[in-house]
Amino acid sequence: MKFQPDKSDTLTITGYGPGWLAVDQQSYAYSLVVGSNGTLQRWDCARFEDLGPAHFAQLAEADVETVIFGSGNRLRFPSPAWLAPLIAKRIGFETMDTPAACRTYNVLAGEGRKVLLAVLLEAPAL
Repeated sequence: MKFQPDKSDTLTITGYGPGWLAVDQQSYAYSLVVGSNGTLQRWDCARFEDLGPAHFAQLAEADVETVIFGSGNRLRFPSPAWLAPLIAKRIGFETMDTPAACRTYNVLAGEGRKVLLAVLLEAPAL
């Protein structure tokens, strides 16, 4: 039996590693917002400590069901107050380390869900 790779009409995370992420085979070395609706934009934060309420208010503007936050190399949670715009719009929010967030995004996007991935890509430690 011959197997064919799954085809998706949405942006797919095709690889990731310390300090980089590939979306549909294109590599990026900075934090990104990736959406199943075709959104692909730079997310202006290089470290977890750079994040603030405006970053999460930006995510609340998307027409999605769920936002998945990839918090970098390890699991870290944003301040609950920063999530108020998402809560007000009844948008689900999940925090994971970046590799888990990428895998979860692919599953949900592949199911046709309206999902947004906000992924923090930190420079690898030297």
